[in-house]
Amino acid sequence: MRRSGRVLALVVLLAVLGGNGTAFAQPPTPPPNPSNDDLKSSSDAVSKTAGEVGLLTTQLADLDSRTDDLQAALAGQRESAEGALVALQSARDAAAQAAKQADDARIETDAASGAIDQARMRLDEFVTATYQQGIDTGPLGLLTEATSPDDLVARSEFNDLIVRSQVAAQDALERARVDKANADSAARAALDAARDRQQQAQSAKAAADSAVAAADAAAQAQAKALADVAAQRAQVQGRLDAAVASDAGLRDQRARYDTWQRQQAAEQAARERAARDAANARAAAAAAAASAPRIGNAPAPARGGGDAVQRVMDRAMSQLGVQYVWGGGNGRGASTGIPDGLGSPLNRIGFDCSGLMLYAFGAAGIALPRVAENQYNAGRHVPISDLRPGDMVFYQNPGEPIHHVAMFIGNGQMLEAPYTGANVRITPLRTKGLVSQATRMF
Repeated sequence: MRRSGRVLALVVLLAVLGGNGTAFAQPPTPPPNPSNDDLKSSSDAVSKTAGEVGLLTTQLADLDSRTDDLQAALAGQRESAEGALVALQSARDAAAQAAKQADDARIETDAASGAIDQARMRLDEFVTATYQQGIDTGPLGLLTEATSPDDLVARSEFNDLIVRSQVAAQDALERARVDKANADSAARAALDAARDRQQQAQSAKAAADSAVAAADAAAQAQAKALADVAAQRAQVQGRLDAAVASDAGLRDQRARYDTWQRQQAAEQAARERAARDAANARAAAAAAAASAPRIGNAPAPARGGGDAVQRVMDRAMSQLGVQYVWGGGNGRGASTGIPDGLGSPLNRIGFDCSGLMLYAFGAAGIALPRVAENQYNAGRHVPISDLRPGDMVFYQNPGEPIHHVAMFIGNGQMLEAPYTGANVRITPLRTKGLVSQATRMF
């Protein structure tokens, strides 16, 4: 009855475990994980390009300010040119008015010339008439020839008339000459002033046009410089956008990788818990079977064989999650270690790599020596190509002694106490530094 209960318990245990508890699937291929150097280079590229954009933005601001100044100067020059054009038009109008005044003065001059001619003609006629009539126009000639008192009075009045006529003709001639001289002078002065004003206005217009051309050329050159810097900034901005996008992509990759790592760690922890629980259950079943009384001539459990290998692996896997402690662990279980120089407290309890092997193989009654190098020589050496679950695998750096030991558990996996800060774990079999031969104890 007791034996049938043990068999039933083993059947239930195997059903719960679903087969070999040491089978661990290979982890899936991780997503890309950019290195810290890649992330730093990407961040530096973003910072550098952002600095270039900032510098070009400052240049654009300066150019914008200078452009405003040049455009204002151009507007002022154009305003001056427009004023010069107005002044030129005014000078042209003044010249036209002066030309008209000259024409009017010419008409007056012509009239004055006519008046001179008429005055001279009247004077000539008077002289001619006096000569032809033989009249002595002198005062004695007229008065001495008087024949009577009345004739004397008449001759005296006629003499006054002749004198006044002659004086009038001479005055008219003189006035006509003065008027002509004044008209000629006024016409020349007006025309000269108009020509001077027009010449000055034309010079001012030419200077204004030249200033406008220079200001326009400066404004165009400034506009080109502004466009060039704007285009350069657009290119650098494009590079910045690409750098930011690339940096974001790398950081997104790192985030996805970190998430994947957490997921893998959680799944690994779940597998390790399941393996540990299964190992503990198998160990409990084996212990129960070992403590049960043997019926008849049933043989005692053998030290070696598949059951012993499974007990060794189960005992090792029962310690999954226990912290690494340098020098920790013995045939009875986890223990305190020795100072590791990393500031770890001395009261920590756990395993180092060889201590875990001591405890694991104790389940089969095998007392291993301490340290990995000694454990390498504790059993039979087999090539790595012939690995079996329960074999110990070892690691060393070139030219140095063996420094690490782990247990191969099948399916490309090994169980180890890795290093300070980590826990007993199951991980894929590493090939870097792997010693070409393993040690088999059964």
